[in-house]
Amino acid sequence: MPEAYVSMWKLRVPVPGASDEGDGVLMHGWCGKILHIDLTTRSVRVEQPPVETLARWIGGKGLAGTYLRPHITRDWSDPLMPLILMTGPLVNTPSPTSGRMCIASRSPLTGTIGDTSVGGTLGTQLKKAGWDGIVISGRSADWCGIVIDDDTCNIVEAPDMKGMTTDRVANHLKTRGSTLCIGPAAENGVRFSCISIDGHYLAGRNGLGLVCAAKNLKYMTITGSGRTSVKDPEELKLAREDIFRLVAASPILFGELGITNYGTGALYDLMDTRHMMPTDNFRKTWFDAAGTMNPYAYKKRYGTSRTGCRGCHILCKKQTGDGRAIPEFETMSHFSALLHNEDLETVIEANRLCNQLGMDTISAAATLACYSEITGEKVTGDRVLDLLNAIGSGSSEGALLKEGSAHYAAAKGQPEASISVKGQELAAYDPRGAYGMALAYATSTRGACHLRAYPIGHEILRKPVATDRFSFSGKARIIKISEDMNAVVDSLTACKFVFLSASLEEYARAYTAVTGEPSSAQDLLAAGERIYYHDRIMNALNGFDAGADDLPMRFFTEPGTGGAGFEVPPLNRAEFLDARAKYYRIRGLDASGLPTRETADRLELEWNG
Repeated sequence: MPEAYVSMWKLRVPVPGASDEGDGVLMHGWCGKILHIDLTTRSVRVEQPPVETLARWIGGKGLAGTYLRPHITRDWSDPLMPLILMTGPLVNTPSPTSGRMCIASRSPLTGTIGDTSVGGTLGTQLKKAGWDGIVISGRSADWCGIVIDDDTCNIVEAPDMKGMTTDRVANHLKTRGSTLCIGPAAENGVRFSCISIDGHYLAGRNGLGLVCAAKNLKYMTITGSGRTSVKDPEELKLAREDIFRLVAASPILFGELGITNYGTGALYDLMDTRHMMPTDNFRKTWFDAAGTMNPYAYKKRYGTSRTGCRGCHILCKKQTGDGRAIPEFETMSHFSALLHNEDLETVIEANRLCNQLGMDTISAAATLACYSEITGEKVTGDRVLDLLNAIGSGSSEGALLKEGSAHYAAAKGQPEASISVKGQELAAYDPRGAYGMALAYATSTRGACHLRAYPIGHEILRKPVATDRFSFSGKARIIKISEDMNAVVDSLTACKFVFLSASLEEYARAYTAVTGEPSSAQDLLAAGERIYYHDRIMNALNGFDAGADDLPMRFFTEPGTGGAGFEVPPLNRAEFLDARAKYYRIRGLDASGLPTRETADRLELEWNG
């Protein structure tokens, strides 16, 4: 397929502090360069942020927020709204699980800040090419691609790639390094469209694929050949060994039934036995066919092999003998229990189709469940695939379903059928079975999200300590601290699974060894608090307050499905609101959930509200 190279730049810029001979750099961990690309003017510039800025925000999610803040009140479709790709300081070093990166913008689905951590090799290649991140603004006159090869950046015309599925794009570009692309769903306006990395890894939530489409950016390829400087390689080696030792001793990660053997699907039976598996659009919390739809059933039927992200030894990704991906837990659960579907092949094919079209599987399945409840139609088998195709193309029923469940249910006069927070659908953990998760869903800055605080760790997996899952006691402080910690993880761009065994103590040691910046676990946690509060400030600028930090009323009025000697009652509304109020006080927000000048000043953040 011919491509016209319409713009080409050689961006050989010295890193601040480099010696005259060019044989050393002052910065370690970071590259000290951010690439800005304007697709409207077809121009680029190189920014060299000082090490103080990089250390203050760490990288990844934290650094992305600083570039998003000046534009956060713009609509996601505004050409000036940036699409931001940021790596962390540990990427392209021997640090464990260091191959991830952050992609951020304003969410087309929720209107909140939108950011997602994604694996694959793109982050590593970006660092190898000499960049800490890329900020893309503007809008190309036609579909285009961005090609980065070390310090060379090309913008190429790509109108012939319009309509290509993500697997076809990845196959077309497979000789050009790591790839990023969108599929037909984003081109057709699906609000929960995603971004595909290397054909197998998805920046799934928040609809960031639609931001790419608004810029007429179909793909990006990155190839790098450089190394990232590490301040103290021997100290990093010791920190790495500590992390490996802790991970190896973790039953949930390396146990016989753990994630390394069964992928994230290892959680499936846990959710089933605890009667908190969302079923029939969250009208039930127990799926009677779960025993035939669990990861063991996939392994037995298909035979599975392991794969995973660059720099990770956990290898949580599973695939069939013919190369198809075994779904992640949330996808596995939602395309089975949530739709009351009892066919494994339908789940695998739904996952494959969503990935090829470029759609978030959680929102896609939850939107179909909402549709099923409103229409009374049982959505299983081929009907699942037909509706997914309709959504991806924006045709027939998909013309409305592509807006997500919140828009769809409101248009049908039944808003209560959308099980979402801030317009984003809930993942596969019913909050009636884990009260910390209930609070975490509500307070998440990117809409309903299980990963902002991930209370499943202590409420279900009992790590680092066990808490009573049917109580709000102590949960406000736990959620706040967990949000801060995960903000650090997403800024280092490490994998959250590792923190089911290791901690910020080990990663602070790795961070200091790589960057040379003295840091403790508490120092990193303080940075995480600043990063998360910055998210709250950006959301407040767009009108989000306590009214948005809430759950669907179904959880307060309808019980879950009890069994095994216990009940799953509705959440107590008064107790939930009390826990949320405690969270606001601990987080340093006012009674309306808005930032305060006092907390902003303490965290050295700008807030004039």
